[in-house]
Amino acid sequence: MKKAVILLSGGLDSTTCMAVAKEQGYELYPISFNYHQRHSIELEGAKKVADFYKVKKHLIIETNMEQIGGSALTDSHIQVPDGEIVHEDNDIPVTYVPARNLTFLSYALGYAEVIGADHIFIGVNAVDYSGYPDCRPEFIQKFQALADYATKAGAADGRHIRIETPLQDLTKKEIVQLASRLGAPLQFTHSCYKGGTKACGVCDSCKLRLKGFAEAGVKDPVEYETMSN
Repeated sequence: MKKAVILLSGGLDSTTCMAVAKEQGYELYPISFNYHQRHSIELEGAKKVADFYKVKKHLIIETNMEQIGGSALTDSHIQVPDGEIVHEDNDIPVTYVPARNLTFLSYALGYAEVIGADHIFIGVNAVDYSGYPDCRPEFIQKFQALADYATKAGAADGRHIRIETPLQDLTKKEIVQLASRLGAPLQFTHSCYKGGTKACGVCDSCKLRLKGFAEAGVKDPVEYETMSN
């Protein structure tokens, strides 16, 4: 069976990616990261999602981005703000984690090379998202070009490890609809940035998620402290 590495945070988008890869017939190899994020509770969701799909191996890597700081998700001195769904051009919110997707994709690329996977799934999105530069199609295109030269698999063995972005052009509404159609275990997912046992309902990530479920006409199975409009 063909293999795929899935970047699995435990959130809505990455879980939907798992469901897409499963439907396409891949053997799933999820990789998650404990980067000392404020919302590390999401890793519990990732474990449950991996168990749901009965994966052969769920790799969890520790990489301490807290030491770098510079983000509300890793630096205790920066508060997670109540979110705004629409951001102005070049308005990058404080929840951006410097070089996070670059770091995660680099690990995933090495893992794919070792296990013989020719596909890496990542849930980046350029429509309903928070304005992060490492979610843009241009970033994925440039990383793909780098990946073709960065490994023995690509440089010597003639293998093309493809970065798959099935959610790139979907709205949150469409992502929720896709996840629902595929039977993704959304009840295990955690999207809130504030890290509580219940989602806050007011941070940027919660607002985007709630908006997507509302527009899709699907009930969100997770609990919220506050239901924002």
